[in-house]
Amino acid sequence: MEKRDFYETLGVPRGASGDEIKKAYRRKARELHPDQNKDNPQAESHFKSVNEAYDVLKDPQKKELYDQFGHSAFEGGGPSGSANFSSAFSDVFEDFFGDLMGGGRRQGRRGQGNRGSDLRYDVGLELEEAFTGVRKRITVPGSISCESCNGMGTEGGSAPSTCPTCSGAGKVRAQQGFFTMERTCPTCSGAGQVIRNPCSHCAGAGRVRKDQSLDVDIPKGVETGSRIRLSGKGEAGLRGGQNGDLYIFVTVRNHEAFERSGDDIHHVARVSMPQAALGCDIQIPTIDGGVSKVRIPAGSQPGKRLRLSRKGMPSLRDRNSTRGDMYVTLSVETPTDLSAEQKKLLERFEELSQYKHAKDASLGEKVKGLWDDLKG
Repeated sequence: MEKRDFYETLGVPRGASGDEIKKAYRRKARELHPDQNKDNPQAESHFKSVNEAYDVLKDPQKKELYDQFGHSAFEGGGPSGSANFSSAFSDVFEDFFGDLMGGGRRQGRRGQGNRGSDLRYDVGLELEEAFTGVRKRITVPGSISCESCNGMGTEGGSAPSTCPTCSGAGKVRAQQGFFTMERTCPTCSGAGQVIRNPCSHCAGAGRVRKDQSLDVDIPKGVETGSRIRLSGKGEAGLRGGQNGDLYIFVTVRNHEAFERSGDDIHHVARVSMPQAALGCDIQIPTIDGGVSKVRIPAGSQPGKRLRLSRKGMPSLRDRNSTRGDMYVTLSVETPTDLSAEQKKLLERFEELSQYKHAKDASLGEKVKGLWDDLKG
């Protein structure tokens, strides 16, 4: 029976890229794996065909021969795609499950210890500190490299021995049918080395528990959720391995006078009814510690918002000292505990308000006179 075209077997067009071929193979391998098709006697045959096709098309040289000569390029003692299909599947299997089997290709390099863990430290700031930037001294619980053995884990700092089980690879493989299983070496736990004479101070770990005191420069403009990475300031590595990193997570506390929204600042200014009706100038505090003069227009209603350009927070992402804006929202206070005279004046004001056809100037003068009496 004539052999099926390899591109058709994988379900990709001629000229497909290596990534497209690999993705198609993964999909087909999952779909046709014999363990998933126990009731289909043809599954194993189809599965082998898929692997044979992938073994040829994943290799640029084989693919070029196949594109030029077809199946005849591998007949008569030529390279057979089916001969190495288990190794082809093993490559993809490592991509999918390497982490579950002890880190796959990313762990157990020969002659290297295990990298230390990353650490997290939470720091709280006042809004003023986030505005100016600040240096904070922090103490981080963790571990440092053992000074007695220079982090090697051996007595006297001599070099560890190569692991006899994995030959320094940090991982071992076992063939199971079509699959090549890979897992962390049980003898050296992935380090690739074994300690014959462990250091008495660190018990062979190459590190000891000790808190670190650090000065951290927190830039201006940070906000809640900002993260600062300090490379190499995390947990010390095992047996000379690379240190982890330290991540500083920032929380900016709520402020009694200001509310932050991104780079903008919001402030509520309380004014009296006469001030809102007649207009006035008020002084409001700003985040930089100063005050700003704000003009309240006559007839301002509760909730009116005024903008002060460039009076907000500095931008963390803009190095040109760009600042956000400050928004002032008016809260008009209704007077309470009025005296008898004040009540009469308000009642008179209400009466005057009913004269809709009165001249605006005349009415305005009368209203102003009433408010002056109220303020007095």
